[in-house]
Amino acid sequence: MTADLHAGQPRAARLSIPAPVLDELEANGLPVALVLDGVEQRLHEQVSSNHAFVDEVARYLISAGGKRFRPLMVALTGYLGPRPPAAAGTGNAGDTLSALVDAGTIVELVHLATLYHDDVIDEAPARRGTPSANSRWDNTVAILTGDYLFACASDLSADLGVEVTRIMARTLARLCEGQIREVQGSMGALPDVPQLEPTLEHYLEVISGKTASLIETSCRYGALLSGASPAEVDAAARYGWHVGMAFQLSDDILDVASDTEESGKTPGTDLREGVHTLPVLYALADDPGGEFAALLDGDLGDVELARALALLRDSDALGRSRDHAARYVEQAVAELEVFGDRPVVTALTRLAEYALDRVG
Repeated sequence: MTADLHAGQPRAARLSIPAPVLDELEANGLPVALVLDGVEQRLHEQVSSNHAFVDEVARYLISAGGKRFRPLMVALTGYLGPRPPAAAGTGNAGDTLSALVDAGTIVELVHLATLYHDDVIDEAPARRGTPSANSRWDNTVAILTGDYLFACASDLSADLGVEVTRIMARTLARLCEGQIREVQGSMGALPDVPQLEPTLEHYLEVISGKTASLIETSCRYGALLSGASPAEVDAAARYGWHVGMAFQLSDDILDVASDTEESGKTPGTDLREGVHTLPVLYALADDPGGEFAALLDGDLGDVELARALALLRDSDALGRSRDHAARYVEQAVAELEVFGDRPVVTALTRLAEYALDRVG
């Protein structure tokens, strides 16, 4: 990693993280931009290829931007241990910074790889307001590009040691298991795929693997690489898992409750794909033989989808889903008690609570 961690874009354009948020963190002794700027630079370095087309498609989603939420979790939890990051060239703290930048890059590369694959699975025409890789080129290119990013992440993890590599390997297994279970529980599953009933237990297992596991690993990396004790590393990881569950629930609520202009996504995407998220499961449990259930049993055209969304919005399913998410937030915050009253704990608490704030 090069020493200049602030090279590149100006503060206002960085990472899609609002400048006031970065300013507040830095004012409280948590200069996460040290890590986040390094991650942005490292991402482009790590996917560099001598083959021009490979280089183009590998950078495609990186250049499209994103919240960089997982690297942010690495950066923040990097202040939980006794060796927080500092500018390069300042001894052990500089070593922590370099390690956290690499870890943040690893988790973002894995996240981006899953997006390439998800777009193929979902047949998504767009990602972050631009044509998805599979629609711009084709499914083969998108799948191989995702595989390439996984390889780039694995190569980088080797520099951080066996434990970091083992953690990510196990996380990848959980991600794949979660995705497979979602396919099995989808109402549009292929005939030769063993069907799983889309129950509440099934749904929670799916999002635990698909979403929460990588956020859990992001927090585990930050605490581990900053020298936290084994018990503290486990607490940070549990915090990350609960936050991941809460954020996925809030995404599922937004898929029903928000409009395209507000969320940047097409409402009802999960419904159209036959995926039963928590609001859907609650609504079906309340009235298994009603109009909503009948709509889901038929073909969801635009008219039927609009009616299904209207019924969901008028039910108490969204409120119950938000209450479910709130319980995960409470458990996440409880895991932070082991770290005492510190600015980083306050920041992590606010981050967990944001999962609820975004859904009202």
